[in-house]
Amino acid sequence: MAAHLDELDDTDSPNPAPQHPVRRVLAAYRPKMLELAHDRAAGSQSYHVNVEHTAQSRDILGPQAFLGVEHAVLLETDPVKAHEIARAHMHTYLTSPYNIAKFRRLGYSKEEIGDGGSDRLIDDFVHWGDLGSITRKLHNHLDAGADHVAVQVIGVEPGQTALPQWRALSEALLS
Repeated sequence: MAAHLDELDDTDSPNPAPQHPVRRVLAAYRPKMLELAHDRAAGSQSYHVNVEHTAQSRDILGPQAFLGVEHAVLLETDPVKAHEIARAHMHTYLTSPYNIAKFRRLGYSKEEIGDGGSDRLIDDFVHWGDLGSITRKLHNHLDAGADHVAVQVIGVEPGQTALPQWRALSEALLS
């Protein structure tokens, strides 16, 4: 990745760096990539991480770098239904070797990752419940050092839009 950034920054490149300051962020998860984001970018953006990872990322990036994270949310208060929808959403991530390794590095056991994910794992990666509980959980990322939390609304029926959920979340987050 460092060589790729060198090429992007090379003025003799077919795509030389613009003459004005560029704020780039790197998709970064592991410590070495986060260090590269600290050294060669304005910060990082991560996907499917828990609050503990957000705090670890902030420690590596330092206080000045941008830190964005993504988090899935589900406006569903019934625990059984919420876990069913969240497990369906998490299925791909819980069955791919890369993500399994990522979850293991985050401290989840093989048993917690297997069989559709433990309630703890599911609850850490999909914030579900009413607006108040979801916004409190999203604020945990901010408290851990995130500058921005991208919200992925799940559980929307095919052919429907998540716009009503995003509006409700926006109002709750801004109040």
